[in-house]
Amino acid sequence: MNFLVLSMVIALAGFVAAETYTDRYDHINIDEIIENRKLLVPYIKCTLDQGRCTPEGRELKAHIKDAMQTSCSKCTPKQRKGARKVVKHIRAKEQEYWNQILAKYDPENQYSENYEAFLAADD
Repeated sequence: MNFLVLSMVIALAGFVAAETYTDRYDHINIDEIIENRKLLVPYIKCTLDQGRCTPEGRELKAHIKDAMQTSCSKCTPKQRKGARKVVKHIRAKEQEYWNQILAKYDPENQYSENYEAFLAADD
């Protein structure tokens, strides 16, 4: 779930076309988004059904739960790197939103082992 959140912020997750999510949004500047709360919060709110979604936000939201459950196994290498960065940022700087994401996408804490291992990995 953590990595999925970051994926959403990164807007990296996409439609499952084959074995990976779409790379259509891999060009998005993740650093610019996480360094500017006015850019970051709308992505978060999109995933929480609390605000409007951009096309990339909709793609992300569609695959957050799957990504959390599978440790981002369908993510491209760039998406995996970006997802880790985004989730770690949200956990550290947007704790209330992080708690809401967990409540929505992993209310029973079923996937924490998966996404914690994903976040700890360095591939």
